[in-house]
Amino acid sequence: MALAAHGPGVGDFASLRAEFALPESFPPQVLAEAEVVAGDLVPCPGPREDATDLPLVTVDPPGAKDLDQAMCLTRRGRRGYRIDYAIADLGAFVVPGGALDTEARRRGQTLYLPDGNVGLHPAILAEQAASLLPGVVRPAVLWTIDIDAGGEPVAVRVRRAWVRSQEQLDHDTVAVGLWRGTAHPSVAALPEVGRLRRERAAGRGAVEPQVPESRVRAEPEGGWALVRRPQHDVEEWNAEISLLTGMVAAQLMIDAGVGVLRTVPEAGDEAVDWLRRSARALGVPWPDSAGVSEVLAGLDPDDPASLALHAGTVRLLRGAGYTAFDGAVPESVGHAGIGSPYAHVTAPIRRLVDRFATEVCLAVAADEPVPDWVHRTLPELPRLMGVSDTLASRVERACLDQVGAWVLAERVGTTFDGVVLRSGGFGAVAEVYVENPPVLARCADVTVPEGSTITVRLTEVDVVNRRVCFEQAGA
Repeated sequence: MALAAHGPGVGDFASLRAEFALPESFPPQVLAEAEVVAGDLVPCPGPREDATDLPLVTVDPPGAKDLDQAMCLTRRGRRGYRIDYAIADLGAFVVPGGALDTEARRRGQTLYLPDGNVGLHPAILAEQAASLLPGVVRPAVLWTIDIDAGGEPVAVRVRRAWVRSQEQLDHDTVAVGLWRGTAHPSVAALPEVGRLRRERAAGRGAVEPQVPESRVRAEPEGGWALVRRPQHDVEEWNAEISLLTGMVAAQLMIDAGVGVLRTVPEAGDEAVDWLRRSARALGVPWPDSAGVSEVLAGLDPDDPASLALHAGTVRLLRGAGYTAFDGAVPESVGHAGIGSPYAHVTAPIRRLVDRFATEVCLAVAADEPVPDWVHRTLPELPRLMGVSDTLASRVERACLDQVGAWVLAERVGTTFDGVVLRSGGFGAVAEVYVENPPVLARCADVTVPEGSTITVRLTEVDVVNRRVCFEQAGA
């Protein structure tokens, strides 16, 4: 059972919003422009394919309203699969240089807080006119990707289209449908495609740490709980469709010599050697011929030693950023976490850079010039997204820390079970993952090595500064 926080001192996140100077609403001129473009019956004039008969469905968390993607997967006999993937077309609504565009550049991305989001775009666009809601015609950017029986792409098309999603699904309903054999036909092949692409990830050398993630849950009787975010097969398979689209988009831009990529440099030999030594100390087998991705793929992330190794692997993925180019392609264009060049193009409602990368792909695919307004903005995008990513990370961490402090405020002196993820040595302060509630916290006087299970005692909770401290129990 999850521990929950109720009562005095437990409430909304107003102080956190003020601390990070998060906007409470959109400026009047932005809302006015959104009203106008949302009411335009023919946004973004120009050729647009009629794909309204394509049986697309969306797959999102329950209750989602800002629906960026809709899919239809079909088998091509023994030749593989066809993936039709419709992405909300924000370029149909946002006028370059207008009030919406200016505000979106300032925000960078949607920020998610437990008591309400801080949107990249006003709700009239993000949750209504641009969202791929079921049963209504919407402008979209339609990717059609054919993959072979081994899961590799063999043909790609991208163009603007009109689409109409048939149904809004969530991960649980898809999972139940697949288990019962009653899944919507458009996602019946999702397990096959998802597993194929997961297998390809290890072959590409993708480095994918399986670190426990926490999320905040609103309790029915009020208050908040901190719970471990479940690993959902459907969610992972769904993500593989987005990753595949981002990879083919990246290749389009690299071939054309213009675009913006999400990049993570390859880890150096020193970092990999350090991880090998950690594996040896943890008792995790690492054959001489195996790469990082092969070792990680064979581990049970719930095993304490494996959990500690996965946590250490995060060190291999430092330096994430965005790389824009217009002419010469940079020498380093890869994403070490994915094992391939990669671009953000599948979440334009929630992330600024996707709209620009998509416009590049549309122009390249149509053998047309990339719009001047895109050329002018490309050099700015790495900085804009870097600032936004930093803020999003800090806000997410602060929300988790705040709820963790609320939940634990009345439990000083209580003992908890956990796993040592990182340690500075015998008797040093270590980073410990506590299982219930799922928090990452500092723990003093740790005398057991990384990867050990441990009993810790809560020694301090500072609700104002969102800090909790533990010590090893019985040390």
